Order: sequence, then structure tokens, then C-alpha cells
Amino acid sequence: MPIDQHLLLAFLLTTTIAMITPGPDMLFILGCGMRSGPRAGLLATAGVATSEAVHVAVAAAGLAALFAAVPVAFTAVRIVGAAYLVYLGVQMIRHRNDAVDDGPAGDAAMSGRKAYLTGLTTNLLNPKMVTFTIAFLPQFVVPARGQVWLQFAILGAILIVLEFLVDGTVGLLAGRIGNWLRTRRTARRRIDTATGGIFIGLGVRLALLR
Repeated sequence: MPIDQHLLLAFLLTTTIAMITPGPDMLFILGCGMRSGPRAGLLATAGVATSEAVHVAVAAAGLAALFAAVPVAFTAVRIVGAAYLVYLGVQMIRHRNDAVDDGPAGDAAMSGRKAYLTGLTTNLLNPKMVTFTIAFLPQFVVPARGQVWLQFAILGAILIVLEFLVDGTVGLLAGRIGNWLRTRRTARRRIDTATGGIFIGLGVRLALLR
């Protein structure tokens, strides 16, 4: 197994919690499913997942080459990434009471093709997703184990599978989940607070311990 088992467990836990926290991707998929049916919700998920695959592939290729050429760069990327995770956690806690939009504006139905392409392009061009990928994935990569690209590939595959499991379910069950998200603001705040705390703790731990 090229990935440290303890880091893999931390990755699974953190990614799962992050996935179930209502965010722009989930709410976009939710909106597609509510307005255009389960198929559109699932295709919107596929679009988002495709963009994530591209982000992971680009990050893996670039960072793997960088780490091989300049070993000290791994430490720099890890520390900066850990600081970014702490920043994300603080922001999630600070803005836990903010209202969250329910998805794409307007009530018009969206075709499956448009749902896929919109999910693909918006997430592909999202600078926050680029930053998150570069900051998050290297925290769970250990260059000493070799095959850095393979470690990135495994983590990326897990990320995409979880995307389909969580957001795909949201797309398919959009109506009921939409009602829950609109009415359970207290639950959303608690999820945001818990996720923010986990991100802060993870960032601090990974910056100090290795």
C-alpha cells in the first residue's frame, strides 16, 4: 500500500465530513435535481466529478514533478497547505450563520447535458477548487514511500467515488434533501462548526507532526 494507513484513514474521515457539509457543489446539484429531476442531478454530479478528476490529475503531475526536482518544496507546500486548511476551518466557523442559496438562479428546468456541462465548467474554472486540491491532497502524500503520482491517483479516485456517493445521492433525492436543508438551519450550523473544527485540527496536526 503506497499510502500510509493512518493518513488514509484521516483522509477518508476528513473528506467524508467535508463532502456532507452543504457547499456550492452540493447546492448546485441539489438545485438541478429539484428543478429537472434525478437524472439531471446525477449528471450534474458527473460534471463536478469530472472537473475534480482534471484538477487532481493536473495537481498530481505538477506537484509530483516539483517534489522530485526540489524535495524541500514538499515541506513548503505542506506547511502552506496546512495553513490554508486552518483558514478554511476558521472561515467555516465564522460564516456558519450565513444564508445558503439553494442552487442555480431561476426556476427553469435544466437539461441533463446542460447540468453536466455547467457542473464541469463552473467547478473547473473555480480557483478555490484549484487551491483546495493543491493544499489538501499533499497533506496525505508521503514522498518517502515513492510513487508520488500513484498516491495522488489513489487519493483522487477516493475523492471522486465519495463525490458520487454523497452528491449523487443528493441529486437523486433532491426534493426531500432540499426541504431538509431549507428547514434545518441549526443542523447546518452545527455541521459547519464541526467541519471547521476538524479542518483546523487537521491543519495544525499535519503542520507540526510528520
